[in-house]
Amino acid sequence: MTRISKLHERWLKDPKYHKAYDALQDEFALARAVIEARKAAGLTQLQLAQRMGTTQPFVARLEAGNTRPSLRTLERLAEATGLRLVIAFQPRKKKGVREAAIGRGAFEVSLDSAAKARKTG
Repeated sequence: MTRISKLHERWLKDPKYHKAYDALQDEFALARAVIEARKAAGLTQLQLAQRMGTTQPFVARLEAGNTRPSLRTLERLAEATGLRLVIAFQPRKKKGVREAAIGRGAFEVSLDSAAKARKTG
């Protein structure tokens, strides 16, 4: 039996597969972040769903990367897990550009402080 990781390695040699896989990296990263937030809070999918006011299948879809959550959903997830939602804009990586250069020109906004500013402003 062939392991999925071996198949993935082989498929990555196909330019069409590689391009499609690369296009999904942001979705994969978001799904991983949702899973890590839930696990760090020590919650099951059902417990997280209850805290968010949604269903366990919805949380499962978030964790599978099968849906693009709204900003409101991400805020509810952060609240339910006791975390702070941070959204960042960073320069895109370019071939030949070192990782260290990526941090220059990054912009970050904390929604906690943005929400506080709306309440007080």
